[in-house]
Amino acid sequence: MDENKGLSLGALTAAVVTSSIGSGVFTLTSSLAGGAAPGPVLLAWLVVGFGILMLALSLNNLLLKKPDAEGIHAYAQEGFGNFAGFVSGWGYWLSAWLGNVAFATVLMSSLGYFLPMFKGGQNVASVILASVVSWVLTFIVNRGVESAAAVNTIITICKLIPLFAFIVVGIFVFKGGMFTAHFWTNVTSGVAGGSGIWTQFKSCLMIMMWVFVGVEGASMLSSRAKSKNDAGRATIIGIISLLVIYVLASVLPYGYLSQNELAKINQPAMLYIFQDMVGKWGGAFISVGLIIAILGAWLSWTMLPADTTMLMAEEKLLPSYFGKKNKNGAPTFSLVLTAALIQVFLLVLLFSEEAYNFALSLCTAAIVVCYIFVGMYQVKFSAQNKDTKQMWIGIFALAFQVIAITLAGLHFLLLCCIGYIPGLYFYYRAKKEFDIDDGKLTKAEIIYSTLIVIGAIAGVVLVAMGLITI
Repeated sequence: MDENKGLSLGALTAAVVTSSIGSGVFTLTSSLAGGAAPGPVLLAWLVVGFGILMLALSLNNLLLKKPDAEGIHAYAQEGFGNFAGFVSGWGYWLSAWLGNVAFATVLMSSLGYFLPMFKGGQNVASVILASVVSWVLTFIVNRGVESAAAVNTIITICKLIPLFAFIVVGIFVFKGGMFTAHFWTNVTSGVAGGSGIWTQFKSCLMIMMWVFVGVEGASMLSSRAKSKNDAGRATIIGIISLLVIYVLASVLPYGYLSQNELAKINQPAMLYIFQDMVGKWGGAFISVGLIIAILGAWLSWTMLPADTTMLMAEEKLLPSYFGKKNKNGAPTFSLVLTAALIQVFLLVLLFSEEAYNFALSLCTAAIVVCYIFVGMYQVKFSAQNKDTKQMWIGIFALAFQVIAITLAGLHFLLLCCIGYIPGLYFYYRAKKEFDIDDGKLTKAEIIYSTLIVIGAIAGVVLVAMGLITI
């Protein structure tokens, strides 16, 4: 590539920021206020920000040194074998379409601002409309239509203008006394005597990790940079910029409304907080921008899971029909399968007490599996090449992902195991089709598959016993 024609530092930094900001930032405050005061929230942002920066730097390093790897699962496959590649790729696929379920909930809640029949985002009317949107987007992608640069520009503007308007107004209405009144103490109703800082800190982790899902896509643009140094700088500047935006958007409202009031606000919280700040037009302003932004993101994330399984089929991790393209160049089987599963989960919204948090937690838990493999391969690859600096970056990235999911969402990993059950069947069919290992699972693969099945059974049992709520 001619470096003079590559992306500049500014363009790369903007890409990191805009590709990572999704619907999650519009729901942050209420989700966080449900379990934590501003002090623990700030502490959690510090830790999560560091962990995500280490992950982004690991992805950036691997991309620059292993440019031939296609798809995030390729690092797991190259470093630890085919089964690891399958586990990583299937987890990424699960995360991609589960994220669309979260999009659906927020989209319907946003429409509910104008049409009360959709308020809350998880009633019959919401499920019907969300189902229609899901299948229409699937049809569009199946026709080979991709989001154009002009469309992405519009979507970016619709995301950023309401967000910056909210932050600016939030600074002007900020009351220091209210912000510091219960800085470390959880005062939300229903929490007897509050909860300790450690408990509050843990309650923030999954929510914060969710808003960084997609940062891996931004790192992939490093290959189009004018220089490798620009790619690394853009990653650091972009992650820090994201952290500043997320911290301000989520913490400033603590200086305007009490934690208890914030926790009770309907989702998307930013919409109703801004309405309270500036009047009725504020809610409409945020809502319109959010609706357009979600539709654009949903289109992109309709393509992403299908592309993931298509790449896995090319690597012989899934049967060839996952990668078979129609006359428009779209993987129809993967698209329809993904849409059908989204449909099933949309029906679950009718019975879920907190549909949005449930969907985002499953989405985050699934993608953490991929991120863990990235950290592991970063450590292995750097150790093999005697690159101590990059090895430590990988160690920090790996440690953060493992510790965070252990503290905040281990039970969601058990539920994700359920989603791996059909994947194990497809992986076995791929081995038979391509005659890998004589078409049989190896002893190690049998052991790992058994552990996944046990995890899935445990998840079902815990749900049945009421120990895991959905």
